[in-house]
Amino acid sequence: MTAPATQELWISTFLQAQAAELGAATNTLLAYGRDLKEFSSWLDRRKADFSNTQRKQIEQYLIDCDAQGLSRSTRARRLSAIKQLFRFAFEEGWLETNPAIQIKGPGRQKRLPKTLDVAEVDRLLEAARRTGRKEADRIRNTCLMEVLYATGMRVTELVSLPVSSARGDPRMLLVMGKGGKERMVPLSPPARDALAAWLLVRDETEDKQVADGRQRSKFLFPSRGKSGHLTRHRFFLLVKELAVEGGVSPEKVTPHTLRHAFATHLLANGADLRSIQTLLGHADVATTEIYTHVLDERLSELVLQHHPLAKDSDDAG
Repeated sequence: MTAPATQELWISTFLQAQAAELGAATNTLLAYGRDLKEFSSWLDRRKADFSNTQRKQIEQYLIDCDAQGLSRSTRARRLSAIKQLFRFAFEEGWLETNPAIQIKGPGRQKRLPKTLDVAEVDRLLEAARRTGRKEADRIRNTCLMEVLYATGMRVTELVSLPVSSARGDPRMLLVMGKGGKERMVPLSPPARDALAAWLLVRDETEDKQVADGRQRSKFLFPSRGKSGHLTRHRFFLLVKELAVEGGVSPEKVTPHTLRHAFATHLLANGADLRSIQTLLGHADVATTEIYTHVLDERLSELVLQHHPLAKDSDDAG
């Protein structure tokens, strides 16, 4: 198949194929378009084009992007667009070889997840017990935080829990995770107590609403909103309120931070990675392994702060 006459046609044909064959989202297509136009302009300035691009030119372009101070993630995204364009061109017969096939990008920088120490979690749980306009709100907030920390659930999993899963004083909760995969997570005694207290209040409120002609909710944490349950956004704001009330920096506290704290604290107390992987619902243990790095970093900080030799070396310096 004959290659398009201009680089603009290369890009537009590629984007049309992405939209038609792969159903690529509009934002994705716009990003591809911007990145490929940037590369096209770079080639123009060097009297080259897509049809005669060599591997060394792509590598030089990436070096130039780095020299401009572009972030690792931006450089990785630009290379991804370039690799996909040239793979498409090779498969369409526009090129005899694919100049980008063996180029490895910078990858995305792995950031260690923020976590909390046990004292900070305790302050958040205490704050939940005294935060809320009404007693019912305080009981609900306590239940949310105790269950989240006891199970390490994702926020969506927590707020969308069906009330049926909490009936009968369960020692385990059945959670519907990503991809519709179910898993069992154990409840700590404080979480079970908080759950039982919330169920009493919740059911009493539901009974009154049914008497007023409203339907009974199927969710553990019901809401009058469109979803029928407490939203991720509302819970995010609640956690920030609890951080302020508990004297913990709001910048380091999100619902996901409690999930990280759950995993890190389990690991610190001797749990094995496979067990933590199962509890978190990770498909691959490699995802769970990042918590070993978090733990290593925290232990290093403790040594530097408290070990007498570390202090001596600081004094000597």
